[in-house]
Amino acid sequence: MTISRADCLALDADDPLRRFRDEFVLPDGTVYLVGNSLGALSRTAAAATARVVAEEWGGQLVGGWNASGWFDLPLTTGDRLAPLIGAGPGQVVVGDTTSIAIVKAVSAALRLRPERRVIVSDTANFPTDRYVVQGLVGSLGGYEIRDIDGPDALDAALSDDVACVLLSEVDYRTGARLDTAEVTARVRGAGALMIWDLCHSAGAYQVDVAEADFAVGCTYKYLNGGPGAPAFLYANPRHHADAESILTGWHGHAAPFAFEPAYRPAEGVRRFSVGTPHVLSFAPLNASLDIWERVDMAQVRAKSVALTSLFIDLVEESCAPYGLELVSPRDPERRGSQVSFRHPDGYPVMRALIDRGVHGDFRAPDLLRFGFAPLYIGFADVHDAATALAEVLGKELWRDERYRRRLAVT
Repeated sequence: MTISRADCLALDADDPLRRFRDEFVLPDGTVYLVGNSLGALSRTAAAATARVVAEEWGGQLVGGWNASGWFDLPLTTGDRLAPLIGAGPGQVVVGDTTSIAIVKAVSAALRLRPERRVIVSDTANFPTDRYVVQGLVGSLGGYEIRDIDGPDALDAALSDDVACVLLSEVDYRTGARLDTAEVTARVRGAGALMIWDLCHSAGAYQVDVAEADFAVGCTYKYLNGGPGAPAFLYANPRHHADAESILTGWHGHAAPFAFEPAYRPAEGVRRFSVGTPHVLSFAPLNASLDIWERVDMAQVRAKSVALTSLFIDLVEESCAPYGLELVSPRDPERRGSQVSFRHPDGYPVMRALIDRGVHGDFRAPDLLRFGFAPLYIGFADVHDAATALAEVLGKELWRDERYRRRLAVT
């Protein structure tokens, strides 16, 4: 390889983010390129969770709702997360899952545009986004989903009957990144509301939702909140007085402990809360946010571009004869913190690669997917990953029959 491992170690030594690597738990001998699916464990997460269990739950019992601020976790955590997506205080609520957050955002958008009956969705959206919208339309009746195949088809779909548009900032399969400001301007110019799915961008680089109407995302990928960590929902302040979700739970009520028989929405973004926050799940997320509050996102983006560009160069140099096809954008401005290659035997290739300590994942029908979390992935890791992939392909290690058996999670 033209760039040696020694060269990569030198880059690691000069990396301004290198101090953060030791703040995450990474098993020896593992190159973890799945931060776009489940982020690594922060070293303080276990202690933070144990403290909530032993001291707050164990010591305060039900008093923890007041004494330890459990009741306000959706808002206080939202305020901590907000700067990472370009939002301000009181604009983000944390809780539930991304799927439920989509129900809340889309249903609120439809109520804000009652005369319009079309939801525009992209065939490249993550499946749960599409499934949730299909279920919502089926339940409400009278609405239409207008599918587009990529952002180039958006303008043709924007007619005066479109209530809202739901798009992913980063394509979960290819890592292709959209220009949120430009797309949002086109959608709002047509009188529709813009909803962004930030699952594959929040924590990978600085996001800016300031002009969007709503945004949703998960916290267990690049934000390292842990498996099952609560999702977030952003609502633009211009909608705080009027937006109402179809899910009107008691934690979104103006006076939850008045126990009124009829729903009355709270002021501000709290109206998008639904039920009791999962207090234990907030603990590792807030432990991770302790780290993120010390991170320069410009440095994160610069390193992400460098890591993904290096990986593309090394893989194409070392694996050229083996049938790999780059499907991620070559232009780093159009790429998130992810690189995907196509291979007809992608699944067994990935299984064999994981057995050699390099963890990526597979997306049907034929994509090898690699996510780069700049806080804990280094340049030497990239070199090692490309070397291992070349070995798996060159020696055809993936042909071992055990690698063809599909696991439940790919």
